[in-house]
Amino acid sequence: MHLRRTPEQLRAWLSFRVSNSSNQTVDAIHHVSTGSKTLVDEAMHSQPLPGLPTKRRKPKSRPPVMWLVAVVSLTSAMGNRFYNQPKLDVGTIAPQTLRAPSPVSIEDTKTTEEKRKAARTGAVPVLMFDHSLTQDLIQAIEQSLERVEELRQMCGPYPFAEATILSEATQRYLRQITEPEWQEILAQVDSLQSTQPAAPTLVLPDQAVQAPNLPLTQAVKELQRYRQLSSPQAFSDLIESISLARQGYVVALRQLSELQRAESGRRYDASLLELSDQDWQETRKGIIQASKLILTQGIPPGLPSNILMEAVRLQLSSFVPQKAEPVAVPLLTNILQPNLKEDKEETKRRAEQAAQAVDPVMVSAQQGEVIVYAGEQINQADFVLLDHFKLSRREINSHGLIGFGIFVSGGLVIFWLVERRVHPRLRRRDHILLWLLALSTPLLVILNISYTDLPAIGLLVGSFYSPALGVTVVSLLTGLVGFGMKVSWDYLLAGSAAGLLGSWMAGRMRSREELAWLGGFVGLTQGGVYLLLNLVPSAAVGAVWYTVLQEAVISSLAGLSWTVVALGISPYLERLFDLVTPIRLAELANPNRPLLKKLATEAPGTFQHTLFVASLAEAAARELHCNVELVRAGTLYHDIGKMHDPLGFIENQMGSPNKHDEINDAWKSAEIIKKHVSEGLVMARKHQLPQAIRDFIPEHQGTLLISYFYFQAKQKAEQEGGSPVDEKDFRYDGPVPQSRETGIVMLADACEAALRSLKDVTTETAVGMIHKILKARWQDNQLVDSGITREELSTIAEVFVRVWQQCNHKRIAYPKAALNDQPSVNS
Repeated sequence: MHLRRTPEQLRAWLSFRVSNSSNQTVDAIHHVSTGSKTLVDEAMHSQPLPGLPTKRRKPKSRPPVMWLVAVVSLTSAMGNRFYNQPKLDVGTIAPQTLRAPSPVSIEDTKTTEEKRKAARTGAVPVLMFDHSLTQDLIQAIEQSLERVEELRQMCGPYPFAEATILSEATQRYLRQITEPEWQEILAQVDSLQSTQPAAPTLVLPDQAVQAPNLPLTQAVKELQRYRQLSSPQAFSDLIESISLARQGYVVALRQLSELQRAESGRRYDASLLELSDQDWQETRKGIIQASKLILTQGIPPGLPSNILMEAVRLQLSSFVPQKAEPVAVPLLTNILQPNLKEDKEETKRRAEQAAQAVDPVMVSAQQGEVIVYAGEQINQADFVLLDHFKLSRREINSHGLIGFGIFVSGGLVIFWLVERRVHPRLRRRDHILLWLLALSTPLLVILNISYTDLPAIGLLVGSFYSPALGVTVVSLLTGLVGFGMKVSWDYLLAGSAAGLLGSWMAGRMRSREELAWLGGFVGLTQGGVYLLLNLVPSAAVGAVWYTVLQEAVISSLAGLSWTVVALGISPYLERLFDLVTPIRLAELANPNRPLLKKLATEAPGTFQHTLFVASLAEAAARELHCNVELVRAGTLYHDIGKMHDPLGFIENQMGSPNKHDEINDAWKSAEIIKKHVSEGLVMARKHQLPQAIRDFIPEHQGTLLISYFYFQAKQKAEQEGGSPVDEKDFRYDGPVPQSRETGIVMLADACEAALRSLKDVTTETAVGMIHKILKARWQDNQLVDSGITREELSTIAEVFVRVWQQCNHKRIAYPKAALNDQPSVNS
């Protein structure tokens, strides 16, 4: 008797048990090839996902011993200043009179170093000539003088008449007046000539003085006198000369205005046109001589403009006429610039010489001499003697150490709160790595290395876990080290700023090249912050450029070096602590990886199934703000175990006979199906895949029921009258998804076959079918530990349908004639 039902009968029987069996819909689609449309149609007519109680994952408890070890170790490492702390320190009050037990003369190294540092930063910078700039300035002065010469040529010769004919003041006045004023003067001259031809003194001196316009009256008087004393032709020639001079002056003024606009940085005074030709030549020669003398003496940087102008005035007074000084001084001052620059090497050498020239500060005492009286405040010199004679009472400051331990505990509480909010799934090995990284910073301080490794810690924690966790770790380390250890705050804060930048940006980097660029910015940040911290309190400007700047450059290189160290050890830490970073995930998702190439070759159907599941899962992960890189890589490897028996899975049979029909044993078939999980884990370990990727292999199936073969075995047992079938034999071993990422892949894997089978259906129908599948997973408690909420299931369903619509867009059907005529055209 043939006990096994036909596939059509079995599917029809299963369709009535969808509401009772939470996972049979998807497994029937996943493991049975023919006639799957019947089950999909049944799923389409189901109701949307009903309101279900949200299931939350229980937080894992952390062993208190781990936190206790962290507090004790960090307190011990960072609180070394409390181990040998003097009770009688600088600024404390001496409880009794203390005397020197023996004569001594020792160096106060702290005060000596402070004085040497002050000598370095207070050194006057050494200046040297910038010869190229000096030549440029001389050339600029000559060009400006040449432009003035061209303007004066436009005006014509000056004076344009003999002084016996017209005074110099009158000639200057006649060139400057407007055309109406000039016509008025000519009219007055003509009127006086016609009324009193024989009276050259009609314009009396007293009347001229009382006139409202003295220059005009004087010009009329001089012209009238010349007209009376000369011939008409001579007077006409004079008027012509005046007109030509006036026209040239107007053109020169227009050109001067344009020149002022073109060269806004320089001043060209119109008074330059008023100088006589002789005075101008002397002025021009004097400006060149004075400028060369000033530039030879040198103009230092930062010289105030009023001092420069006074120096120019003093030099020009010896070379130019007195009447030309008011116009020559601003002309030359506006061109001159500092032609001295700092000689950094010589300045550095002299600064170091000045520091070495500082004698060591010695503190002396004779035997029995009082070091400090009772009730007095201890100063630095007193402390040096007390510490030398071991009278400073150094001992463990237990109260300070306990207080610092409480401070460390508070820091760990802050870290725990941030971890719980932004990264609650840290493993014990992750805490060990963070603990080791935290201990490395005080270790460097103990070794007297000024440049802390905070930039490297920020990059590593930010890329391994999250930017928020990296910022928290760097900030807490900065506070704890600064409070518990004797460090230089400028170095510590500069390294902290670089570490904060690295931790905040590292999680956004997706390639080694981007991390390399980030390392450059980290180095610049560390150097820049160091420069600012030392620039603000520095009183000597020169110190910034030859001492502080040099140290800032070294600080930048130190920050860059720490990022190089972080990038170098990152792959080893990833392997050792089984970590995944966006960069490593991108490398694992490369289809040229040996395991993925083997999957595409040996199980092509499974590989295609994987690609579509990855498309669904990535879109959902992006919508829910999950780790998209982890979902992509984990999905590509979730079914690698099917390579152990590719023909045991319908997608690889390619129309061949179903292997399970030949086996005709539901238990053996279920074992083959379940084995793709265990074999997948074996392959993953063999290829050293990280645990985060290996988790996708068992968790994407969870503890689902292999319903097709379960009901097949159940049917056979009913027909043969055998013992009841144990459902556990047909369930995967689990665990159920432990993260949102693996939960999303489980749902995408469940919906993949159903979505592929849909043809010409409405969006509402597709959404309803996906809701039914997701409901089955929810009711089967497969998502209880994933962290996915009920509200998010609706979002996931909409995303899945949207991706399905994008992958199944309609195409234009080509006519047969077009296809026959152009067989080589690709659609």
